[in-house]
Amino acid sequence: MRGIYTSVNKIRRQVFTEVARFAYEGGDYTKFEEVPYKIIKGEIAAYRDSVFLERAIVGERLRLTMGLPWRKADEQAPISEGLDEAMKSEKYYEPPLVNIIKFACHSCPDNKVFVTDACQGCLAHPCKEVCPKNAVEIVNGRSVIDEEKCVKCGKCVQECPYGAITKLERPCAKACGMDAIRSDEFGRADIDYDKCVSCGMCLVNCPFGAIADKSQIFQTIQAIKSDVPVYAIVAPAVSGQFGPKLTPDKMKAAFRGLGFEDIVEVAVGADLCTIEEAKEFIKDVPEKQPFMATSCCPAWSVMAKKLFPQFAPYISMALTPMVLTARLVKKEHPNCKIAFIGPCAAKKLEASRRSIRSDVDFVLTFEEVMGMFTAKEMDFDSLPSEEFFTEASGDGKGFAISGGVASAVVNCIKKLEPSREVKVQSAEGLRECRKMLTMAKAGKLNGYLLEGMACPGGCVAGAGTQQPINRSKTAVTNDKKNARFQSVMDSGYKEHLAELEE
Repeated sequence: MRGIYTSVNKIRRQVFTEVARFAYEGGDYTKFEEVPYKIIKGEIAAYRDSVFLERAIVGERLRLTMGLPWRKADEQAPISEGLDEAMKSEKYYEPPLVNIIKFACHSCPDNKVFVTDACQGCLAHPCKEVCPKNAVEIVNGRSVIDEEKCVKCGKCVQECPYGAITKLERPCAKACGMDAIRSDEFGRADIDYDKCVSCGMCLVNCPFGAIADKSQIFQTIQAIKSDVPVYAIVAPAVSGQFGPKLTPDKMKAAFRGLGFEDIVEVAVGADLCTIEEAKEFIKDVPEKQPFMATSCCPAWSVMAKKLFPQFAPYISMALTPMVLTARLVKKEHPNCKIAFIGPCAAKKLEASRRSIRSDVDFVLTFEEVMGMFTAKEMDFDSLPSEEFFTEASGDGKGFAISGGVASAVVNCIKKLEPSREVKVQSAEGLRECRKMLTMAKAGKLNGYLLEGMACPGGCVAGAGTQQPINRSKTAVTNDKKNARFQSVMDSGYKEHLAELEE
């Protein structure tokens, strides 16, 4: 479903646009109640059984986009309830970040094996022969599965020559690498927040649009409208995210058009993070620790600390590119605010940590910023050209792709210590990351540099991206190749690294 523009994407982006327009225009905030009618028009439902249900769901998505909590179906209150609190630019995310709007959930069948009408009632019935629990019976010549006996092993699914047996899994649960999705008493999806790391894969894989994360669109725009300058720091995965008309040379003008003071590429912080991780690996592996894991993906590092707490000391202590870039900008402009623009839902959680709040004030996804562009009715063709994306290395830009972080660190190590051989193991998607750490637990990855990416494909596949993953990967690869210099050691900012980490 990723990379396909659907009605779910359409509604989500309309919500982002309306909240952004609301924030820019100001005025009578009681009109917030009218927004669901603007997005869901007419009297006939377009997507569900009831137009009233559609508007109620849009109302809760609006609340989450404002940073407010969603309400249950039996809670009667205006959509705008609590809006005064959301209007504060200093408001941070209140847990939970990722939410399931329960009355939007389809209560999808979870982990169920069943026989479809494609069954031909064949003579061989291999499905029955391979079942280890005798859960398959032949009734009137056709296969029937006894759900009480079935253990969902999938052997019948694999052996049916007609592909007539299928295994249904709840899409959000299938996408969750932490097994954090369960069912509530009504069979609806529910999140175990003790397991959740806010990677956002559930919300972009729910075909009913029932899962949403909170946003700071409204708060960011409130800050932009104030007297305090707000700087946008943009993740390397930005390449191509806003479509072909917003080329890199127009990026500065576009963000200034939104009201930002200026824009800085986070790939600069990636360069600094690379240098720090390379030095850390050289110093600690294998003398002080058996391996070292990269630190830039917050969902990966939180997962590792939750499931493998004994490995917490082996995760690099280097600050993430987001934080390093924010500190770099605030060092030059002490009284400014910082908005990180990126592909990642988990970065919202990272920025809400008390140790980072003073560095990063807001986190917005590419999709949320596109809502701001649409609200401002910005014409990209008319924007002036201005040089951008020239200060970071090719290796720093490559952080956006799976394998890119480890590649940058290895290249840096070779510059610092040419004779050093570095073994690398990379994993993308939290299930694969868990397998990698299981191998490390067994001692099979001693001496290795481990790179974990929560999203399959890397940052270009984050929950807040807009473009198909392969297209984004190609765009980042081209930017990486066309960089003014390739090595992070050529960064003009590396002498500031020590003071930024204090």
